[in-house]
Amino acid sequence: MVGQLRIIGGEWRGRRFPVTHASGLRPTADRNRETLFNWLQGDVEGRQVLDLFAGTGALGLEALSRGAAGAVFVEKSRPVAKSLQALVQRLEAGSRAEIVMADARRYLQTVPRPFDVVFLDPPFGTGLLPEVVAPLQRGGWLAPEASVYVESGLEEDLRSPGDDWLCRREKTAGGVCYRLFQVAG
Repeated sequence: MVGQLRIIGGEWRGRRFPVTHASGLRPTADRNRETLFNWLQGDVEGRQVLDLFAGTGALGLEALSRGAAGAVFVEKSRPVAKSLQALVQRLEAGSRAEIVMADARRYLQTVPRPFDVVFLDPPFGTGLLPEVVAPLQRGGWLAPEASVYVESGLEEDLRSPGDDWLCRREKTAGGVCYRLFQVAG
């Protein structure tokens, strides 16, 4: 275990948890998460959330802490998924959290269900964002007027990842660009 994850707000506010070391694992910084959830305001409570490249689960856990009805965490690394499962159990969030150990692209080939909020934060420089945006758009994964958060490196310009995605908010910090889109619907 290296580093820590801190929940910023909600039910588990201020709680800290160890983070498993894994290649390419880059948890969303506290400041970026705080900004994101300020942007989302009332868009999380009672909603269904998909954390597609879950890693530490920071985004999905923050959503659950702030009242999301449920969250699906998709993570392809077995050790990271196991660590996330242990954390979900420790928080007693098992009834609202589902951990799926799978590659994000493969997960999007399964039977879709609509999500109100989707977090897309893949490892930078992998080219995965365009590969998951298309199936998200056409596959029934997005509820009407869903919010989609996209975090990428500055070199990965995704100003308009989807045909009907409107950029609500945008910010850069260091080498990270993060945007919140609203899907027209």
